Amino acid sequence: MKNHLTYKLTINALGIAMVAIATMFLQFPIPLGYAHLGNCFILLFAIFFGPSTGLITAGIGSALADLLTGYTLWVIPTLIIKSLMGYLIGKIASQDTNKSLKSKYVFLASIVGIVEMIAGYTIAGAILEQSIPAGVAQIPGLSIEGLVGIVLFYGLYGILLNAKIKRLIHN
Repeated sequence: MKNHLTYKLTINALGIAMVAIATMFLQFPIPLGYAHLGNCFILLFAIFFGPSTGLITAGIGSALADLLTGYTLWVIPTLIIKSLMGYLIGKIASQDTNKSLKSKYVFLASIVGIVEMIAGYTIAGAILEQSIPAGVAQIPGLSIEGLVGIVLFYGLYGILLNAKIKRLIHN
């Protein structure tokens, strides 16, 4: 069933919707944009379903949230930054087939994904605002957003693993 087109389309559509909703639900202003809870779901979908689903759900879901909340200038940078983030998370985490709560690959994937996101938005902000200090001004807010995303991810991931959701998803 994992290779069935309908299954893949459904998982990707669900991931896009959950990332977009989590991104739009609570937005906290930071320089040049907003912090949100969407990274938790980017981590979940990329780690559970791999790099291609991570790329699609992170990129489209996040860009859609920017489009729907009036951050249209950021749609293309977000699509690129978050797509790469989702891909990297999924690719690194896929090195561990077990993906336990204590997996070093899951942890490394989380850190690499968040660092890529912070670097990407710092560079994009500097380019869009034509000011390196403006891009750098986002780093504290993005760092807190990333840390909160990782903490929420681990909490939800632990609950889902204890509920044996991994077995249900992949059967």
